[in-house]
Amino acid sequence: MKRVLVVYKRTTLQRFEARGDDRVKTLLAIGDRSVERLESAHSAHLETLERTKRFLLGRGIEATFAHEVRGLASRWDLVVTLGGDGTLLWSSHLVDGQTPMLSVNSAPMASVGYFAGASRDDVEEGLAAALEGRLRATRLTRMEVRVDGEVRHRRVLNDVLWCHASPAATTRYLIRHGDVEEEHRSSGAWVGPAAGSTAAQRSAGGRVLPLRSKKLQYVIREPYQPRDTRFRLVKGLVAPDDALIIKSKIRDGRLFFDGAQKVAEIDVGAEIVMRRSPEPLQLLGLTRDGVGVAPTPSAGA
Repeated sequence: MKRVLVVYKRTTLQRFEARGDDRVKTLLAIGDRSVERLESAHSAHLETLERTKRFLLGRGIEATFAHEVRGLASRWDLVVTLGGDGTLLWSSHLVDGQTPMLSVNSAPMASVGYFAGASRDDVEEGLAAALEGRLRATRLTRMEVRVDGEVRHRRVLNDVLWCHASPAATTRYLIRHGDVEEEHRSSGAWVGPAAGSTAAQRSAGGRVLPLRSKKLQYVIREPYQPRDTRFRLVKGLVAPDDALIIKSKIRDGRLFFDGAQKVAEIDVGAEIVMRRSPEPLQLLGLTRDGVGVAPTPSAGA
């Protein structure tokens, strides 16, 4: 692997400082519990970033470092993310189905690293194993989303949230799966592939799917069910060759893709079709869910 892209997050402390936030400075100065991890997480992340730079440059790797992923739609031999799962999620949107990714949890004391194949504690070892082809890749299903026939996203790894623009408003829509169609009023719906089933889908009452599952899952948030009415499409699985279809009955609908950063506005009458994407993600070093992705022996070992 010659060309490596390293995407690193800006720490929470850096984002506060960029805003000139005096309140945070005051809270840090008095040791308030609400900000007690900001400085330690910031220091750990910067240390991991510097160690990554030294290691890759020491190996003569043509490495590009960036904290902004827009405009980086080039071909890479490897994409490394430094941060937590959030950094991995928004960085994964620029990666096609062939390019491997390695997620490094740069501050384990403060970040969730479910997708991490390495951490601050073993970043050099993880990078070496990835560069030398000693980390097995787990093929993760991603989701494609079309609105009125137009592809809006083809690389959803975690989930999509369909809801009203206001969290206090009712989300009204028609939902269709297979030969069943229902009219719902709820707080919205979570829909996503297996990689996101341990997150919001699980919290909303869904199942945890095997990471290598090709199915999608949908979970309706707080459905309103009139007396003597029983809905069939409150939660369920979507087969690899099937789709879930939602038709909006509201003017101010929203689709949130893998978090709050990428949003689509949905008008009344719009049809949303969600199905398995033709572009999976190749993620290195996963050891979750018993998939057995420990490093394999190098040649000649």
